[in-house]
Amino acid sequence: MTDSLATFLQGLSYEPDDFQLRAMQSLDQDNSVLVAAPTGSGKTLVAEYAIHRARSQSQRAFYTTPIKALSNQKYRDLGNLYGYEHVGLVTGDNAINPEASVVVMTTEVLRNMIYASSNRLTRLGVVILDEVHYLQDTYRGPVWEEVIIQLEPTVQLVCLSATVSNADEVGRWLTTVRGTTDVIVETRRPVELINHFAVHDGASDSTVMHRTVVGNEPNQAIIRLLASAGRSQQQLRRTKGKRVARRFSTPSRPEVVELLDDNDMLPAIVFIFSRAQCEDAVNSCIKSGLQLTDHDEAGRIQEILEDHTAGLSPDDKNALSYDTFLAQVRAGIACHHAGMIPMFKEAVEECFIEGLIKVVFATETLAVGINMPARAVVIEKLTKYTGEHHSLLRASEFAQLTGRAGRRGLDKIGHAVTLWNPFVSFDQVVGLAMSRSFQLTSAFRPTFNMAVNMVRRHSERAAAHLLNLSFAQFQADRDVVTVEAKLQRKRDELRSLTDGRLGDDDDIDQSESTPSSLASTTSHMQFASEVEVEIALRGLRPGDVLMCDAHNVRGRAVVLTTASRKQGTRVALLTPSKKTIDVVSSDFRSMPVKAGHIDLPVPFEPNRTDFIVETQRRLVKARVDDVTGRPIASPRVDAAAVKSSAERKMRKLQNEIVSLEASTHTRSGSVWARFEDVIAVLDQLGYVSDWKLTPKGEMLAGVFHESDLLVVEILHSSILDNLSMPDLVAVLSSVVYEPRGGEEVGSMRGLNDTVRNRIKRIEKLSTRLQDIERAKGMAIHRSPDGGIGWEMSRWALGDPLSKILDPYLTPGDFVRCVRHMIDLLHQIQVVVDPQGSLAARIDEAIEGLDRGVVAASAGGGAP
Repeated sequence: MTDSLATFLQGLSYEPDDFQLRAMQSLDQDNSVLVAAPTGSGKTLVAEYAIHRARSQSQRAFYTTPIKALSNQKYRDLGNLYGYEHVGLVTGDNAINPEASVVVMTTEVLRNMIYASSNRLTRLGVVILDEVHYLQDTYRGPVWEEVIIQLEPTVQLVCLSATVSNADEVGRWLTTVRGTTDVIVETRRPVELINHFAVHDGASDSTVMHRTVVGNEPNQAIIRLLASAGRSQQQLRRTKGKRVARRFSTPSRPEVVELLDDNDMLPAIVFIFSRAQCEDAVNSCIKSGLQLTDHDEAGRIQEILEDHTAGLSPDDKNALSYDTFLAQVRAGIACHHAGMIPMFKEAVEECFIEGLIKVVFATETLAVGINMPARAVVIEKLTKYTGEHHSLLRASEFAQLTGRAGRRGLDKIGHAVTLWNPFVSFDQVVGLAMSRSFQLTSAFRPTFNMAVNMVRRHSERAAAHLLNLSFAQFQADRDVVTVEAKLQRKRDELRSLTDGRLGDDDDIDQSESTPSSLASTTSHMQFASEVEVEIALRGLRPGDVLMCDAHNVRGRAVVLTTASRKQGTRVALLTPSKKTIDVVSSDFRSMPVKAGHIDLPVPFEPNRTDFIVETQRRLVKARVDDVTGRPIASPRVDAAAVKSSAERKMRKLQNEIVSLEASTHTRSGSVWARFEDVIAVLDQLGYVSDWKLTPKGEMLAGVFHESDLLVVEILHSSILDNLSMPDLVAVLSSVVYEPRGGEEVGSMRGLNDTVRNRIKRIEKLSTRLQDIERAKGMAIHRSPDGGIGWEMSRWALGDPLSKILDPYLTPGDFVRCVRHMIDLLHQIQVVVDPQGSLAARIDEAIEGLDRGVVAASAGGGAP
């Protein structure tokens, strides 16, 4: 066990599980890890150790999440753990302390930083990819793969995933493209889960609940009960021409809550796949007279709500029906869905975690990472609407929802309750409860923004190489990914030789290059000296003053950071001339000697100029022994023999590379072919020419949006010319607004003729692009919709919330849409002429939009 791990474990108040220890030990071996374990099993502890290890080596750690709400929560968790001065948060519309040693962000933000070659990636030691099973998500999944294949190979990865049945396959892919990645799988839940089935029996006018599975078999008691009806559950019985109600029915929501209360299963989360039904559920419970809190709990709930909503004006509270919301939550009953403003949802989360709210009716968005474990989880229906039809939940979705059941350290047993439904058989319920097959499948697809960034950053060959490393390609033809990884190693080896450095002796066919005695002597002496220097480097700590004789630094220097890499220890040194230089063992001509130590300035921020200046001052003033180390032995090798050896090695590598490239070209398959289609479209539209970006292409590289190509086409047209600020907001709202299912599409109520005409021009642009996408078999971007243009423009002009919201526009949808608009405006701000009139109107629009409930909902602030 390393000193770092021992120190970390001493700070814990409990004994870690075996899988957590194995993962932490893998990190200490400089390996990346994939940890696949059930919800609530403690994967986060592995991430916390990775952060602890990076900080102890003066490296930065990034913690990425799939959604902004989870980023905000992780920021608060890590801020409480390490102190908010050491933790930062970067989301699409929020940046707090972004130069901190630990930064939380959405995965998209990290992807964008990689494409921008951000200097914030300097000294990045580890990246935690939370909820990495999201890479199968159709819309957001590709971002995970972009990050994994393009991060510097020296960056350690900690991938945290729900339990998936093909974790070993994912691990083999990660090992192929990133280096050794240990797969740590934990299938045991920290709290036992029992599945139940509940049904209202009309014969006895009562709700009954039984275990779904007994002895790994469907519960025969339920089967006999359901069979006793004598007829199909999906048909209405008729007697003498009169309709007779079914014997069985779904328990009412108040009945479900009472059933849970009677069986000591509160607090609970009831999943309902409809926002409106979540609201109806709360109302029905309140109307039935349910009161689940005492006086003190209700008072504490009110304190929490008032704290979260302190920034709301009386008009905002009135528009948001705050008093009704407060009365419901004081009763210990609440809902949680995307139609609520963030501060309402965060208040519900805090009250639930404190045990004040006893029942939350929620949509499935709550299942994504938010820390809200419950004693019981109820799934009202096992089907949900996909936008086109109702479909049965996948086993992975069922496991994600029921994973909330059972609070570690509080409950010995968690309960998952499925309610009877006429459209789902008991066999299907049993199948979901017993399934252990959660296959992770890549959703990777080249996008227009990805393509132009590839062209900007890489040669065509290098882009093909990166795409052939994707998990999608691995699942289609893993041999291609293996060959690409081998190609990269060969190219690195050839580059090393081309730079004048002889490769590892073991890789040279010594029988063809130098006499065996000479090779043996060379290998022996080189190995001994490198080991000696390596041992010395490993013993260094930040602040140590060295006397050096290396090819890039001579004399005294102070250690800023040390980093353990597979190739050896890398040390960052600061010289008296204020130069920061990275060195490894092979750079030294003589043994480095530790000649003293200085205290480094606090806070430790080596990227800041004032830190460098103060450190240099202390280095120059330090009283140290100006001693020199022993020269490193250099064998007398025949120069001609060495040159011949290098040339033979280079020719051999070149031939191998040509052969491997030919192999991948003939087998690369679908991913590269789809990428070529994207490039063909970009070439047709004037974004790319001869693998170079045009001005339009440079603009597209900076626009990260679901309809990225449409946005840039709009910017290159005259659509936004001569618009007032509110009209600009109304027009651009058409590319950020996504109407929900059942809403009227295309309505432009209240908009003036200018805005209507501009939106119609956007619709024509969109149709033309969609025709091109369809012809190439690509994913079709979402059609523009001006349905929220009037509301957005009025908000930008300063209208109160009460004049904007209506029964068809929920507060959460409005706030989220405005925040998306602000994010898009910030992106456009970067790519347009900063001196132009459009830039000035964008500034004005951002100022008008980012106020009131919208500004308060940016989130992320310290409690």
